Amino acid sequence: MAEIHYEVVQNGAGQPTTEQCAHLSELPSAVRPGSTEGCQDCLRDGSQWVHLRECLTCGHVGCCDSSPNKHATAHWNAEGHPLVRSFEPGEDWAWCYADELVAVPTA
Repeated sequence: MAEIHYEVVQNGAGQPTTEQCAHLSELPSAVRPGSTEGCQDCLRDGSQWVHLRECLTCGHVGCCDSSPNKHATAHWNAEGHPLVRSFEPGEDWAWCYADELVAVPTA
């Protein structure tokens, strides 16, 4: 699995920013998703999700905040892993919960 590097492009309000996220430099070189079938917690509980997010620290796949159970945010609150990436096909952005910043892969 190839290592991916990210750079911050906007803040949580969607505005361009030059702010930096120190958490991006703390990422492991690569993680494997905990599930390729859907939100790990929703699959376990038999609940539904809207969109998926993958933790960039451990690979936990959780559902987004538009989903009823918000498992990705729950994982951040429980484990303190600040960075997730969209686990949706065609999307390549990442989000830092701690700094409320959006990042995209660098070329």
